Amino acid sequence: MENVILNNGIEMPILGFGVYQITDAQECEQSVLDAIQTGYRLIDTASVYRNEEAVGKAIEKSGVAREELFITTKLWVSDTGYEKTKMAFEKSLHKLKLNYLDLYLIHQPYGDVHGAWRAMEELYKEGKVRAIGISNFQPDRVMDMILFNEVVPAVNQIEAHPFNQQVDNLKFLQGNHVQLESWGPFAEGRNNIFSHELLVSLAAKHQKTVAQVILRWLTQRGIVAIPKSVRKERIAENFNIFDFQLSVEDMAAITVLDTKTSSFLDHRDPETVKWMASTKIED
Repeated sequence: MENVILNNGIEMPILGFGVYQITDAQECEQSVLDAIQTGYRLIDTASVYRNEEAVGKAIEKSGVAREELFITTKLWVSDTGYEKTKMAFEKSLHKLKLNYLDLYLIHQPYGDVHGAWRAMEELYKEGKVRAIGISNFQPDRVMDMILFNEVVPAVNQIEAHPFNQQVDNLKFLQGNHVQLESWGPFAEGRNNIFSHELLVSLAAKHQKTVAQVILRWLTQRGIVAIPKSVRKERIAENFNIFDFQLSVEDMAAITVLDTKTSSFLDHRDPETVKWMASTKIED
């Protein structure tokens, strides 16, 4: 497994396993267990996914030493603010059956994010989390977090895939020592990504699948990727991307697919803010 070095010196696997939308507890637990047994060491969840307990059970069952794993979860909008963040963190830690996290992210750029960040800085200094970061923050909001806080975010987890390549954002984040992590690396199958002529041709050239080409394209750009699957064979397939390399020409060819827009939603749309603010976490 290849790693990236975060701005505090912590190593983070460049390829991980995500559990977004795996809502069935048993299916989630088995998928995470399959992923760990395959070799994944980075597992990404969130309180709003409502599957932290299943992830925790899989970690416990895996038998892999805690220090070998890199576990991420996220703080939801309704839990931002200093006091609520502290409580939400402890709740997530309990559900995951862990005594520390490797990475804790503010999931969305709404609510009292600065109050939340102060709490997260304290958790970081206390050793309860090895790195803290953000998710879905636009460059102006990232700079706001950098300038008005003591600890610079280690990671910004954002939408990144062939149809939204985040070229300028990647340069900005790299220039400010913030690691870009991709959610939705396959664009959730949109725009017929798995049958796209260009990607299919590159997959055939390298005797790989389209999914493997996309993950290799992301990781060669220095972007952390967290693909999701509930099928054991796909989980293994997505992990098997380090035995080939895309050429400069291959990488350049993929750039033509960039629409420079989200395939999902606009985080600056007031309706998006209202929708996320109304989404509550049920215990």
